[in-house]
Amino acid sequence: MKSFVRYALLALVLLVVALVSALMAMRFAIHGHEVAVPNLIGKTPVEARRIADDNGLMLVMERQYYSDAIPEGHILSQLPVAGTRVREGWELRVAESLGKQRVEIPNVMGESERAAEMNIQRRGLDVSSVAVVPLPGDSADNVVSQNPAPAASGVSSPNISLLVRQAASPVAYVMPNFAGQTLGYASSAILNAGWHSSSISANIYPAETQPATALAAAPAASSLPTSASIIVSQVPAAGSKVQVDSPISFVVR
Repeated sequence: MKSFVRYALLALVLLVVALVSALMAMRFAIHGHEVAVPNLIGKTPVEARRIADDNGLMLVMERQYYSDAIPEGHILSQLPVAGTRVREGWELRVAESLGKQRVEIPNVMGESERAAEMNIQRRGLDVSSVAVVPLPGDSADNVVSQNPAPAASGVSSPNISLLVRQAASPVAYVMPNFAGQTLGYASSAILNAGWHSSSISANIYPAETQPATALAAAPAASSLPTSASIIVSQVPAAGSKVQVDSPISFVVR
């Protein structure tokens, strides 16, 4: 019995030692090659790259911004920030200072997209993005908004975003089914939706063939449809997509 207890305790001790060793090895694998991120703010790109290389890190120059505090050609910001512990080979993303803003933001409102881009680039600035929006108006492809605004000061980057007018698409409707309705009801519904009366036409359904003697004896019937005339068929067909002032014709009886 004593031998069994002795062997059990020995196995338990070995198990604890194995677990502690595994935890230590895992901790070393995760944290064994960590370095503290150096402070690169205010350094030149050459200096910053040398410091990053000395610490086993990779330097990535991302953007350029205006700054009143950091001289032109020096590192303005970095990510991760100084003091953060990272693994060797980690990327340090930095931005370079352009110094104080010296270029006036031009007013390109009302210009075409192409003319606005040329105006911006001629001043040493860049177009960061162009968005289009459908708006009613006589002219399309012209700038309706810009960011930063004309003559803005204290801007962060030498980029301008543009919002350009796009010709608004005609409003489309789904043609209802007017079969069996009166011509007066259908015409009123179409006019209320924005159609012009000249776009609506109606014709009488052809009468059945009758003997010539019967036609001669019968009084002349009106060949003009009335508001009480019942719609037999329509063009465009029910369910079709139509636009305002698309021609609509009915056959009535």
